[in-house]
Amino acid sequence: MTEPLAERIAAAGGLAAVADRALGAYLGLALGDALGATVEFMMPREIVHRWGVHRRIVGGGWLKLKPGDVTDDTTMSLALGDALLRGAREGRPWDLRLVAEAYVGWLRSKPVDCGNTCRRGIQRYLLDGSFQGPYNEGDGGNGAAMRNLPVALATLGDDARFERLSLAQARFTHNHQLSDAATLALGRLTQALLLGEGPEQTAAHIAAIVEATPAFRFTPYRGRASAYVVDTMQTVLHFFSTRAGFEDAVVDCVNRGEDADTNGALVGMLAGARCGASRLPRDWLARLKPAVRVAVIEQASALVALALAPPAGA
Repeated sequence: MTEPLAERIAAAGGLAAVADRALGAYLGLALGDALGATVEFMMPREIVHRWGVHRRIVGGGWLKLKPGDVTDDTTMSLALGDALLRGAREGRPWDLRLVAEAYVGWLRSKPVDCGNTCRRGIQRYLLDGSFQGPYNEGDGGNGAAMRNLPVALATLGDDARFERLSLAQARFTHNHQLSDAATLALGRLTQALLLGEGPEQTAAHIAAIVEATPAFRFTPYRGRASAYVVDTMQTVLHFFSTRAGFEDAVVDCVNRGEDADTNGALVGMLAGARCGASRLPRDWLARLKPAVRVAVIEQASALVALALAPPAGA
């Protein structure tokens, strides 16, 4: 563990507290995904008509999920995390080819859904072996930002490595400046929350995100919650900033509909990092698919350990 990171962890309440927040972020992502998937592609008025307020993990939706199942937000994150951990085990730290192979394996596993931009990027790699396509105006979706949490955990305390790895994994499928900005902003905000950033600091941090990328300005909130990364950032920052509790933030976010699984996952990630795993709703955790819950718990711990002791040659 580098000394500066050790000092920051100590100031944030110690390793146990930071690990609890890291697990809260990862479980929060999965919970938001599972809750939001039910109402993905619905509009708010349709949700009100069908559910009143949708606040229970019940599955269904256009993907006809079983209660507690998750979508690509969580499963692509787990694929990325597996690649980072495999690289550490095999002496290939931060090897982008392992990330590419993990995404190919994920697609070949026939996931319940896959965004068009993610599919196109993976298929490009299979055709020509490239890790990045050319800049594309159509790449301004939220698919890169949604899966970057493992990088944020594994590089905690090392911003240069965080930025390099985040952009590399993001541009594998999404080569767009707004996707880059969102991926970096959400990852850095999550890391700050893990290290104990308080409410006033967080408000200033979010203000700086908006100042750096004015398209992400969310006051007044426009109410759009599509997969366009600008809509996603406005929605996620709005509900995270204006709701103090985890459940309130995620419920109110997914009830906007549209890309509810990804928006819910990202709000859940931030709100979970803020409150920690110990304060997540027990009934929601009980509904999460057991295999997903176990994978998330194991990976969160291993990725934080990777940040504390980077692999040799990293």
